[in-house]
Amino acid sequence: MRQLRGVTTTAPLAANTAETTASDQLPRRLGLWATTAVVVGTIIGSGIFRVPASVAAEVGSSTAIVLVWVLGGVISLCGALALAELAAALPQSGGVFVYLRQAYGPLIAFLFGWIQLFLAPASVAGISLVFAEYLSTVVPLSPTGVRAVAALVLLLVGAAGYRSVRGLGAFIGAAAVAKVAAIATLVLAAFLLGDGDAGSLGRGAPAAGQAHWGGIGLALVAALWAYNGIHDMICVAGEVKDPGRVLPRALVAGVGTVVVVYLAANAAYLYVLPFDTLKTSPLVASDTMVRVLGSTGAAAVAIMVMVSTLGATSGLGLAVPRIFYAMAREGLLFAPLARVHPRFQTPHVAVAFHTGVALVCVWSRSFEQLTEAFVLGTWPFLALAAAGVMVLRRNQPSLPRPYLTPGYPAVPIIFIAGTLWVVGSALVARPVSTLAGIGLTLLGIPIFLIWKRVTRRGIR
Repeated sequence: MRQLRGVTTTAPLAANTAETTASDQLPRRLGLWATTAVVVGTIIGSGIFRVPASVAAEVGSSTAIVLVWVLGGVISLCGALALAELAAALPQSGGVFVYLRQAYGPLIAFLFGWIQLFLAPASVAGISLVFAEYLSTVVPLSPTGVRAVAALVLLLVGAAGYRSVRGLGAFIGAAAVAKVAAIATLVLAAFLLGDGDAGSLGRGAPAAGQAHWGGIGLALVAALWAYNGIHDMICVAGEVKDPGRVLPRALVAGVGTVVVVYLAANAAYLYVLPFDTLKTSPLVASDTMVRVLGSTGAAAVAIMVMVSTLGATSGLGLAVPRIFYAMAREGLLFAPLARVHPRFQTPHVAVAFHTGVALVCVWSRSFEQLTEAFVLGTWPFLALAAAGVMVLRRNQPSLPRPYLTPGYPAVPIIFIAGTLWVVGSALVARPVSTLAGIGLTLLGIPIFLIWKRVTRRGIR
């Protein structure tokens, strides 16, 4: 046995990798740097610039805010550690869809893909709306203009994903570096130039006893939106070189980087902004820098957020269509979605389909509706995938595993328990919307049965 930077591994995955490449039409062109950049680039998007206000409003104290972001980081890191085992063992395009199919069969996998048909493009639409909202702080835009700009971003990203995986990956990497550097600059400016006495840790701190500890679970819904993306990179696992080595390293390094960046950013917000301002600020990064640098700071943050959200939109534009591509290859979605462009070697039909659905979402939903629906619809399936680590170890012990989850079985269990807590809190606090989301998921069962009957008759 050998060690992969402190993680126990088994023999190289040469045979498994070759087999996967032969069965997957998309060529492997993404290395360690590009893959790690996709992890960072898809997670750091709009969330850290938008949802801290929602977290603050739910929990009511600085201490509880820090607890929420730490818990969100722990849950996300445990999820990444668990999913990395599946990604290395099953390095195919489609990510979580592939793992659910392998562990539980086609119905559960279909239900994940079914809900992603609605929610994954909605996630991309929500991030593009934040891009346009921050642009409107520099260039005045009407509400209709904001949505039009968001739609234009989606079209440009879709065109890039249609044309080139390598080119889009390079842009995502550059954006990832730029956004981490920009947030680091924001943090340094806040602590070096900001007035900490007036912030949420000084005179602007909430009075003792104002914490709403019962709101932590619901606040985690918002925080997990910001951490969302731990599973997006593995959607492109079928295009990663040497996946048994690269995928675990990229997931762990990428998610670890994001946790550190998020904690630092929230510390900066708390240091500069009074709590009453923080909990009502939809543009919290901008408000922080305005207090530090005036109007110059607002413009700088607007550019920073625009780069970040554009990078995240690009990352999701690369990852999400692979879910639909994988579904179509398994006969669980319309066959044209599995087509690969003969020249560009991209799942071009799936990219176009994803872009079209995202455009509809931009014109029909608000940011808050998009984010909450996505977390509550997606993360239960991520918990099932983490449980799949245990299921496959029992049912398929001979499956090649170049990476083993450290802390097994505690790590996947922590992720599963955290996810159930979040969903349960949302169910108690907002039963109607949560049950509606569950109902939409369950609606996929008769759709699956009808689809199977139709495909047996040779219609796809």
